Amino acid sequence: MPTPPSSSSAWQARQALGSRLGEIRDDAGLTGRALALLCGWHESKVSRIEHAKTAPSPDDIRAWCRHCGAQDQAADLIAALRAVEGMFIEWRRMERTGLRRAQEAVLPLWERTRLFRAYSSWLIPGAVQTTAYTRAVLQAIAKRRELPDDVDEAVAVRADRLRLLREGGRRFLVLVEEPVLRSVIGGPEVMAGQLGHLISVASLPSVSLGIIPMGIDRDSVWSAEGFWIFDEAQVNVELVSGWLTLTQPRDIAMYAKTFSDLADLAVRGKEARALITAAIDVLA
Repeated sequence: MPTPPSSSSAWQARQALGSRLGEIRDDAGLTGRALALLCGWHESKVSRIEHAKTAPSPDDIRAWCRHCGAQDQAADLIAALRAVEGMFIEWRRMERTGLRRAQEAVLPLWERTRLFRAYSSWLIPGAVQTTAYTRAVLQAIAKRRELPDDVDEAVAVRADRLRLLREGGRRFLVLVEEPVLRSVIGGPEVMAGQLGHLISVASLPSVSLGIIPMGIDRDSVWSAEGFWIFDEAQVNVELVSGWLTLTQPRDIAMYAKTFSDLADLAVRGKEARALITAAIDVLA
């Protein structure tokens, strides 16, 4: 199973950047203290950057390269820094202007993707949500994070995105843990409508819905944080603190393997409908 990505992939990328800066300093024949002096920094700053305890700014990288005679490498290193910064975005940064912008930001990614793989152990994934369920989820998020009230606009953007379910050439492979069916969001009526929608949407040619039952022997295939895989190009992971974007092939392969392992545990078709119907009956 993937290790917590906020402490692995993003951390490893920052370590790699720090190590490269250290190599440039060594090649220039400078000690950390000497480089700090040239840059006008506290003497510990170079060590903190090289050991990934402090992230450099673009100006830090420019100064580093200038004093090490490696100005030609500055642009590539700044690009690497921005890639690291883009891997993990706190929710408060992504949603600081409201939820509508956050929903609009992912639309280009959805439009160019042909194979979607979604796994959730928390909520019904967005691709197969009803409008009422989406509204309940986004209202709860806006309240908890004290965001501007643009829920209706955000719901409209999300609803428009779901047209892709019915446009040709796309496949949506959706996995949910059975407890997700029993977690009531928006009240019994909204939840019952959502569960009924799951049965309906699973019949679409573009959708494959799998449910991982409770009480099965999972061996080493445990539940994980919610994630989306977009083709073989990108993984997005929904964490409590933020949104993680992974583009390294080894990270994508790790999540693809995890998705495959989880999919092997899932039931589909008649068995999946029975689990959904049982969850609906509890709401009656």
